[in-house]
Amino acid sequence: MSKQNHDSDVAFISALAELLRENDLTELEVMREYGEDDSMNVRVSRQTQVVAAAPVAMAAPAAAAPVAAAAPAAAAPAATSQDDPASHPGAVTSPMVGTVYLSPEPGAPAFAAVGQTVAEGDTLLIVEAMKTMNHIPAPKSGTVKRILVGDGDTVEYGAPLAIIE
Repeated sequence: MSKQNHDSDVAFISALAELLRENDLTELEVMREYGEDDSMNVRVSRQTQVVAAAPVAMAAPAAAAPVAAAAPAAAAPAATSQDDPASHPGAVTSPMVGTVYLSPEPGAPAFAAVGQTVAEGDTLLIVEAMKTMNHIPAPKSGTVKRILVGDGDTVEYGAPLAIIE
């Protein structure tokens, strides 16, 4: 690849990143063909933490005035663990990209619910990938503390699905 193509590719990718920011997108994928045997695939993505920020912001106004001053300092460590549930020691992460199903079929009870005790190997949910239903087992025995996905949500590889303690 010549330096001129490299520079134009860098400019193209920078322009895609700018489009991502300007339009508040989380992901953008483009395939660019230069000729019969020469092409470039570019995927630009970013993560947002809107969901984690909402509970912290809503809790502060309900607090009394003397407690409100101390609440932000006390909430800072808790917000860190909420921002990245994948770093929790009991996090169950997705082994693949796919669609999450919380129950074996529509209308059936969920495999697991918050507060339920599960044994190692029990099915927590299903991730459908390429028309294959993949049962996601509990990696250890414990209590389901949080379910981080909804029925029908799309997940990425490594995305946190649930927390078991």
